[in-house]
Amino acid sequence: MTRKKHTAMAILLSAASLALTAHMPAVAASNLSDTIQSDYDSHLGSLFKHFHANPELSLVENKTAKRIAEELKQAGFTVTEGVGGTGLVAIMENGNGPLVMMRADMDGLPVEEKSGLPYASNARQVSPITGKEVPVMHACGHDMHITSLIGTARRMQAMKDQWSGTLMLVGQPAEERIMGARAMMEDNLWQRFGKPDFALALHVSSALEAGKVNVVTGSPYAGSDSVDIIVHGVGAHGASPHMGKDPIVLGSQIVMALQTLVARELSPRQAGVVTVGSFHSGTKHNIISDQAHLQLTVRNTNPHTRQVLLDGIKRIAVNLGRAAGLPEDKLPEVIYSKESVPPTLNSPELATRLKTVWEAKMGAEKVSSEEPTGMGAEDFPMFTTEPFIPSVYFSIGGTPAQDFEQMAAGGPPVPSHHSPLFKISPEPSVTAGVEATVLALLELMPAKE
Repeated sequence: MTRKKHTAMAILLSAASLALTAHMPAVAASNLSDTIQSDYDSHLGSLFKHFHANPELSLVENKTAKRIAEELKQAGFTVTEGVGGTGLVAIMENGNGPLVMMRADMDGLPVEEKSGLPYASNARQVSPITGKEVPVMHACGHDMHITSLIGTARRMQAMKDQWSGTLMLVGQPAEERIMGARAMMEDNLWQRFGKPDFALALHVSSALEAGKVNVVTGSPYAGSDSVDIIVHGVGAHGASPHMGKDPIVLGSQIVMALQTLVARELSPRQAGVVTVGSFHSGTKHNIISDQAHLQLTVRNTNPHTRQVLLDGIKRIAVNLGRAAGLPEDKLPEVIYSKESVPPTLNSPELATRLKTVWEAKMGAEKVSSEEPTGMGAEDFPMFTTEPFIPSVYFSIGGTPAQDFEQMAAGGPPVPSHHSPLFKISPEPSVTAGVEATVLALLELMPAKE
């Protein structure tokens, strides 16, 4: 859809927007946090609990997407549904200025919730991948993300006199399967709605104190590749190993040799991970099988590291096959899955610019730049890498300070993401998420004098 069509549709929505504005008084940035708190008390708090109690799996977030669309339409946005499956795009044009995207992912996980929350999920859903019914939980905080997106929409509508440009809010499906962003791009996202000048996203973090903002100038999330290795062998009786070529022995040699990639191929200051998560072969004690299947996850923080690791995996697997005496047509096969994403790379200048704004407006004590300790991956860079879009992906703390204090004193550990015990404190998380996003948008889309 072109921007001209968006303008025409926006005119049709003007009456609804004016009615909504009557319930959303304009607010200066100085008392933004108070206004967001009021909105949380009256609307966003109950909305978060609704999303948390009603999660949906990747690719089938139908009810979730419908509710988000309804909320964004009520906030005066022109909403297009069904983008890349269940994705949605909401546009608000507000004069001349940059086009800025804010993205929120919305899918849950096949996890049975055991958090003990009064609004815990009891949802079950048939997985579109396996066809089996499974429990569903927002075990990664995507309920917070979409609630904050809606809160941001409501604030930006109420503050239209304080910014100029076009705001694009994206509800993305299937992040947990790193498929949703690619699907939206394959549905001609930028061709239909315009290529953003800037792109933003956030993620709630159980490892960060609730209400705090964390932003880094490097890579907040790693790139991820899924790799399969098919090891061919020659089957034989377990009592006559000399008559065969044992794929379990060869596969084990490959597993051990892969550990040298990070230890000896990468610089000691360069991050990388090669994990063999699955190794399957054989059917019985006394049978040497004729095939083994290894499944790997490979993580990186830059394109060079990625290439070193992927090339090394193939070199090790194929040449160990040769060392085992396999013929050329029986050498191990290395298969690279399409379920891969590049690393999330924040634009350094933009990250520094927004950090300065957050420190000035929210307080320096609420802003940090702690580097990630893990190698979790995200599909947000599918939006921002090709073509390149200056972007910042930041984190919002979700765990109360007293929970960390209790853990340090020997109390229960803070549950990690994807745990059935996962939970966040929604009030400080959502309100900080909305405030940080609105402040970033006001910085990137200043009002025209």
